[in-house]
Amino acid sequence: MKLRVYETAALSIVEQADYYQEKAGEELALRWTTAIDEAIRSILKWPDIGAPCRFRSSLLAGLRRITVPGFPKHAIFYRYVQAEETVFVIQVLHGAQDIESIFGDEEDTT
Repeated sequence: MKLRVYETAALSIVEQADYYQEKAGEELALRWTTAIDEAIRSILKWPDIGAPCRFRSSLLAGLRRITVPGFPKHAIFYRYVQAEETVFVIQVLHGAQDIESIFGDEEDTT
């Protein structure tokens, strides 16, 4: 199984780690990065583990989401392309964000 992490997703992960580091210290930042790693390993092992997303835009068809363990308000949004045996991590977002609008701003989610 191959993994491709979009730049926007990688940036979100790093920014959240930086936020936790600044607000709560290194321990929480490390817990965050460990939880992200655990979630992505689960996706690679079982690509259908995430719940299918239901967005109005047909460009977002096929997206799935999985909650980050220990961070229930954060989700990893990804697409599994079986023909390519590849998981594409599209974005990592906090649930309070306007998720569909954020994805509407994404240039390429395929």
